[in-house]
Amino acid sequence: MKSNNSLTPSYFQFTVFADYGPLRYLFFSLCLLIYMIIISANVVIILTVCLENSLHQPMYIFICCLSLNSLYGSAGFFPRFLMDLLSDTHFISRPFCVIQMCIIQLYLGHELTLLTVMAYDRFVAICQPLHYHSKMTFRTVLLLLMFVVLYPVCFFSYFFYQAANLPLCGNKLHRVFCTSWSVVQLSCVDSFVNSVLGRFLAVTLIFVPLSFVLYTYLRILLVCRRSSSDFRGKALQTCLPHIVTFVNYCISILCEYSLSRYNVNEVNSFVTVTLSLEFMIIPPTMNPLVYGLNLPQIRKVIFGFVNVEKLFVVHK
Repeated sequence: MKSNNSLTPSYFQFTVFADYGPLRYLFFSLCLLIYMIIISANVVIILTVCLENSLHQPMYIFICCLSLNSLYGSAGFFPRFLMDLLSDTHFISRPFCVIQMCIIQLYLGHELTLLTVMAYDRFVAICQPLHYHSKMTFRTVLLLLMFVVLYPVCFFSYFFYQAANLPLCGNKLHRVFCTSWSVVQLSCVDSFVNSVLGRFLAVTLIFVPLSFVLYTYLRILLVCRRSSSDFRGKALQTCLPHIVTFVNYCISILCEYSLSRYNVNEVNSFVTVTLSLEFMIIPPTMNPLVYGLNLPQIRKVIFGFVNVEKLFVVHK
């Protein structure tokens, strides 16, 4: 067993990238286009919520934060991934690897806690409508956003510390981006304790919020069942985008969790890349489309901006 930190490699190598020859430029162009779409779509949602006074409400503020988080997570993945697509070598220094894993895994945690907070917001709005404005005050929204930021940091800090300081006996990562568990698996020391602790924290971090979301929507369904068809229609209109986002995120997090828990060296590279890209591409792309197209308040403002711009161009 080696435990000398001097033997720890100062860089890692991503091993899933292959030599695609001229096709690398096609893959690069497609991924760059996707990244530009993610940036554009989420910026539209952010500007729409910020510029329109009627959207300065808790639900839309949380949607705005969801788009901000998508930009944050994409910035931690796409620039490096695009560079790797064009590069002949795929090395990343250990400090930059730690920075990337912090950004991406905190993006994961923030997304989950945001969806949890948004479920609570819908629960109060539909199940306790008379108390909504007294409960969802500016101070409450601010405290909930602080919870969104700090909750994942508290859970992931241990893994970030381990990944940054554990002595390692290898430097090959069978991934397209750095994760704490893929680095910990290269450790020279026994990782059994880390594995048990990791599973416990995963249950706490992931399944407790997901259970809360399921509980809130069960309560919402029970209320809608006893209400008028008009009330059910309005409730479904505001809840459907969140349900679609929640299901989409569950699929993405299941893909990432599967890669983190199994020996990815035994998994086909194509499967590894596909699951990783699904995790980093689908939620940031789908979220603004789901909310922009399904919520009439946001859709109306966006179309209003577009029509104003068209009129300006015509008159000019």
